[in-house]
Amino acid sequence: MQLSLNIFLTKVAFLISYAYFCRPILRIEKYHYYKMANHKSALKRIRANETKRLRNRYQHKTTRSYIKKLRETADKTVAVEVYKTVASMLDRLAKKNIIHKKKASNQKSKLAKLVNSLAVAA
Repeated sequence: MQLSLNIFLTKVAFLISYAYFCRPILRIEKYHYYKMANHKSALKRIRANETKRLRNRYQHKTTRSYIKKLRETADKTVAVEVYKTVASMLDRLAKKNIIHKKKASNQKSKLAKLVNSLAVAA
């Protein structure tokens, strides 16, 4: 009984020390996946990619919100100002390859037609 307990404790101690000295898997809350990298540069690349992914997602969502706001606008003077902002946002997304440049162009064209069709509020 005593011998088996000693063997068990030895194995547990080995597993604890092994787990302590091994490289940890990245388990940070913001990551949407778990990755085990073999090099420091790969770990850094994972962190950088995740940061860029979240930033791109935020910018894309913000642009979509502005487009929705523009479509709901009935006043032409307000719509022209919002359109300028949306057009620059779409250009920025296309420049960073978050969306395709032709998609940005098509959206700007449709929104320009929408703004031009609005009547000036008196």
